[in-house]
Amino acid sequence: MSSASVALLGTGTMGAAMARRLAGSGLSLTVWNRTRAKAEALADVATVAGSVPEAVSAADVVLTMLHDGDSVLSTMEQAEGHLRDGAVWVQHSTVGVEGSDWVTDCAAELGVALVDAPVLGTRQPAEAGELVVLASGDPALRPRVQPGFDAVGSRTLWVGDAAGAGSRLKLATNAWLATVVEGTADSLLLARELGLRPELFLEAVQGSALDSAYLQTKGRAMLAGDLETSFALSSAVKDVDLVLAAALEAGVDLAALPGIREHLQRALDQGHGDDDVSATYQAH
Repeated sequence: MSSASVALLGTGTMGAAMARRLAGSGLSLTVWNRTRAKAEALADVATVAGSVPEAVSAADVVLTMLHDGDSVLSTMEQAEGHLRDGAVWVQHSTVGVEGSDWVTDCAAELGVALVDAPVLGTRQPAEAGELVVLASGDPALRPRVQPGFDAVGSRTLWVGDAAGAGSRLKLATNAWLATVVEGTADSLLLARELGLRPELFLEAVQGSALDSAYLQTKGRAMLAGDLETSFALSSAVKDVDLVLAAALEAGVDLAALPGIREHLQRALDQGHGDDDVSATYQAH
């Protein structure tokens, strides 16, 4: 991909950060976003396309980094008849099991090779090129997409040879992410309501086997009331819904996620959808 032409569809919080990493690695990059102003912010490092057909027509690799499965499908439907012969579609969005199956069907209809590659990480890791790429797809495609993965991530985990395995693993990791966020909020709240300084919880676990960088980062953001968006609460709700749908289909009884979903919805109802997921603490 080092000499490939790349089109990135979706320049929101994650997409914009990934675009700068891709451009910084020397790739020839074209970007598109439904709200053009967000794409124009990348005009210093990429060509800004006014439409999906314009973006993909000369691209060897097409990347999608959009909000959900419906957005991915409606965007790629616009690419029909405009994709270059031999192009590869790399699907980075979190779309769930059913969504990944739809994407696979869509790729077949478009006649384009597909690599399913959701990423682990939020805005700061994306800006630093420290995402973890959970990739799945035909092993023959790996040399064509790996340079792009190396540009945006610190590590690529090839999950399987059939597209869709990466999306399934992403659900398992997002189930854990939501558990850590809500568990941190609950522990801070409990400490506070038991008459303690809530930061004592963070101090107690710091450096122990119970600790994690994410716990500390989110916990301190919660206590500071810092709601700058790294991972939007509305996106967290969407992802938890995908996890719950996958668990239901698989016959898995998840103990914590239904309650976490209720707490996140409470924060959403209070107007925190565009804030960081740490806003769940403010809604207690």
